[in-house]
Amino acid sequence: MPKTSDSFPITLGVEEELFLVNPESRDLFTDCVEDIFEECRRNKGPHQIVPEFLRAQIETNTKVCHSLSDLREAVTETRNIVINAAAKSGAAAMATSTHPFTSWRGLEITPGERYEHFAMTFQEGVRRFVIGGMHIHAGFGNPDSRIRVMTALRRYLPLLHALSTSSPFNEGYDTGFKSYRLSLVGGLPRTGMPAQLDSWVEYERLVEGYRQMKFIDDSSELWWDIRPSPKFPTIELRICDMCTRVEDAMCIAAIYACLIRRLSRLERAGALPREPLTEIIAEDRWIAQRYGIFAYFGDPGAETGRIDIADFLDHLLDELAEDAEALDCEKEIRHAVGIIKDGASADRQIDLFRMRRLEGDSIREALHHVVDLAIAGTGE
Repeated sequence: MPKTSDSFPITLGVEEELFLVNPESRDLFTDCVEDIFEECRRNKGPHQIVPEFLRAQIETNTKVCHSLSDLREAVTETRNIVINAAAKSGAAAMATSTHPFTSWRGLEITPGERYEHFAMTFQEGVRRFVIGGMHIHAGFGNPDSRIRVMTALRRYLPLLHALSTSSPFNEGYDTGFKSYRLSLVGGLPRTGMPAQLDSWVEYERLVEGYRQMKFIDDSSELWWDIRPSPKFPTIELRICDMCTRVEDAMCIAAIYACLIRRLSRLERAGALPREPLTEIIAEDRWIAQRYGIFAYFGDPGAETGRIDIADFLDHLLDELAEDAEALDCEKEIRHAVGIIKDGASADRQIDLFRMRRLEGDSIREALHHVVDLAIAGTGE
């Protein structure tokens, strides 16, 4: 159990958006989807499993967890519930943020007024939304402290995103990005990096302004990379791709929890670091999206003006050592070094695709192998 349960209580939860795949064609699966949902509902236990925007997707929501070990067990449980339910209907679950070759044309939207209104409003911007993400909730502190810590977290979002990248392919081609999902998300308003906010009142004033102008009905329509949850007293990390492997997801969740603990301590002491320009953080975000684990970030203190992602991570791990020990997750945060050394999901997908092409596979055949790799990794 975490050693800070009394001095710094923190709760965690994870949402994952999984694809349902036909194991024979490797295309997205739309037959018998209701049977899969019904099987998931019967076996969900303390978790929530709900439909997503597309009928070929399913969203899992873990129970509220009080430690990283608890969270690992919950994510493993929710994935296995979907994997087993899909298998009973002849489908497979896949944890990536795009499907390597499925076209958005002809895919069915989940019936319901909310999704139909969504499609009518955003048109082409949402028709191409064959994407999935991982959202991590963290509950801590009071509303003001959560807002200030959320702002301080922004500078670390590019690193967390780079570690998660799993969407290099889209509609049958290599996009050149480690995370093409963020390009698709960017077609909607109120996405990307939030501006600096310093109090809950300031945040509520912004939300009310959007409401008065009739741009939104409520704060759930703010789809920033990180935001206050519209339902829970949490800060919701939304920038990350789906991690194909649970181990990678736990690494990101652990770093996120450690950052929150450290920044909360600094916030209480009135010692939060000076905020970088939002525009510079957004530039780092694009670099992470484009290059993943080969990213370099802006660093005004460096001679070249940049810092390599591995060096950035090393400095951060040193800063988080005390927090990782307190939260009992030293192993989990150190796993980030392995991700940068060996690759995230996007790197494994690209490497396999190129190897299969060199061995004579057609583009489609090579992408079939990528799907198989991702399905296998989802259950690891």
